[in-house]
Amino acid sequence: MAIRPPPATGSETGAAPDAVGFLTDATLCIGCKACEVACKQWNQLPSDGYGMTGFSYDNSRDLGAETWRHVLFSEQAPSAGTDLLAELMATRASPAVAAGTPFAWLMVSDVCKHCVRAGCLLACPTGAIIRTEFDTVYIRQDVCNGCGYCVPACPFGVPQLSHRTGTSRKCTLCYDRLGAGLEPACAKACPTDSIVFGPIAELLPEGRRRVERLRLRGVDGARLYGDRATGGTGGIEGLNAFFVLTAPPETYNLPAAPRLPQSVVLPAFATTALTALGLGIAAVAALRRR
Repeated sequence: MAIRPPPATGSETGAAPDAVGFLTDATLCIGCKACEVACKQWNQLPSDGYGMTGFSYDNSRDLGAETWRHVLFSEQAPSAGTDLLAELMATRASPAVAAGTPFAWLMVSDVCKHCVRAGCLLACPTGAIIRTEFDTVYIRQDVCNGCGYCVPACPFGVPQLSHRTGTSRKCTLCYDRLGAGLEPACAKACPTDSIVFGPIAELLPEGRRRVERLRLRGVDGARLYGDRATGGTGGIEGLNAFFVLTAPPETYNLPAAPRLPQSVVLPAFATTALTALGLGIAAVAALRRR
């Protein structure tokens, strides 16, 4: 495995020129979970079970150490005094009926963002988390000691400790398949092409074109999540996984303006250190006066 040095930040997203990743279009997702199944089969991950979580028509709830792709079902009730069909047209959501009450489903397949400046990689004390030659973020299982520092360092809550292996685990972007010239299993299995794999240099403009087409069709809430303006904020520089959305990011369980925890901790640490220094100087001065 080749280890890539930290990315430069001169390009539009900060990603390396030959970086690859995902473009996931929520308007094409039908919630079939073929991507989840394919990911688990290829990576030999255990099942999440067959029962519902109680939160949605979903059996996996969220990304985790053993779930590297997760199809979110976001149930949206119509606003008071509005026409449900008009709202569905505005968001391209799937209509449904539960207990006689109409509501809409917004669906999207979530995955590790393989951030340009990855908080998990910055926090890892053992060097287990690296950038590969494909500019993806990869956790080497033979190096990870299970310390868990990467878990709170991710603004998206992606890496998690596995009770099965004792190590931190997440999407590898099917590193073994990439090395063999194959696309990731999730993209290969998606029946609607909601998940597209390819070079970041091509995915970013394609995502923007899709958003523009949606807006021309009256979907005013359409947006691209993952560039420096949205999703790649707060020192992250950009994502190697883009999402075409039709509602605010929070509707899809995505933070509106994520930021690296390090960008918060370091200034706070500096302030604390300066405060402690000031108190020390004041204490010495007080003693000298005596």
